[in-house]
Amino acid sequence: MKKILGMLTLITLLQTYPSFAQEQSTETIPVTSSEYIQKVVDYKLMNNFSDGQFYPDKLISRAELASILVKAFNLDKRLINQQEQSIFVPDVPISNSAYQDIQIVLKTEIMKGYRGNMFFPNQKVTRAEGLAIFAQAYGVFQFSDDTVNEILTPYPDAKNIPDWARKAIATVITEGFVNTDTQGNIYPLRPMTRGDLAYVLSKYLQRQQKQPEMPIVPEVPSF
Repeated sequence: MKKILGMLTLITLLQTYPSFAQEQSTETIPVTSSEYIQKVVDYKLMNNFSDGQFYPDKLISRAELASILVKAFNLDKRLINQQEQSIFVPDVPISNSAYQDIQIVLKTEIMKGYRGNMFFPNQKVTRAEGLAIFAQAYGVFQFSDDTVNEILTPYPDAKNIPDWARKAIATVITEGFVNTDTQGNIYPLRPMTRGDLAYVLSKYLQRQQKQPEMPIVPEVPSF
């Protein structure tokens, strides 16, 4: 049964993301270190499971990503002057545990719905989608096309980044938020894992930490 489900998952990925097959290789992205994972757990941006394990290889869903980003960027505080009326999302009832977070990411336009305003909360996100959505919350740098190409050129599989995600991914690369394999491959069409997101969040948290103040140099008296 597990083998059948695994095959169905692979078929779905191949149908949804035609270039996914091109990204299969023996090279893998190094497992996110326990230091990065512990950081995001300590900051309560992500949690361990009930057995105390983090499971970095588990895939991230759209609902999970929404809830994590609301916490990481305090997106609820961006709702000032936003519409107060709830957005009707057919596949996310009020009983859904991520309902409020999904409402927030939709109202702030950090994430968008699909046709008929469906959200597909359980759908897994690719690395390109996850990184682009993270960049949207962080603030996408308005690079020119030439600058984007220059930033992405060193990465061997940058050609697999969808056009709509190139500027956003150039942003997170510039900020040092993206994990790659030893060859510098980004694997934008592979599913995003919990470990991938933990790496991005830990680097973001590192960027937010206050830098040590410069020591005050005493003035040299003039004679």
